[in-house]
Amino acid sequence: MGELVEYIAKALVDNPDKVSIKEIEGDKSIIIELSVAEEDMGQVIGKKGRIAKAVRTLVKAAATKENKRVIVEIVQ
Repeated sequence: MGELVEYIAKALVDNPDKVSIKEIEGDKSIIIELSVAEEDMGQVIGKKGRIAKAVRTLVKAAATKENKRVIVEIVQ
C-alpha cells in the first residue's frame, strides 16, 4: 500500500525526492504516514481536500483485497 501512495504523491509534487512514506502495520489495519516538502503540501491535499480524499479512496479500494483497513495521514 505504501508504494501506491508514494507513486501517486511523487506524481503530484514538484519535489519528488522529498516524499517519504512510513508504514505502521497492525493485525487488521495499516497506517500510512505521507510526508512531503512544505511547499508541496497544497498539491497533495488539493482544493477542499479533494486530492487527499481521492488518494485515500484508491488505497482503501486496493486494501479490500487483503481484508485490511488503511488509514492515510498527511504529516509535515
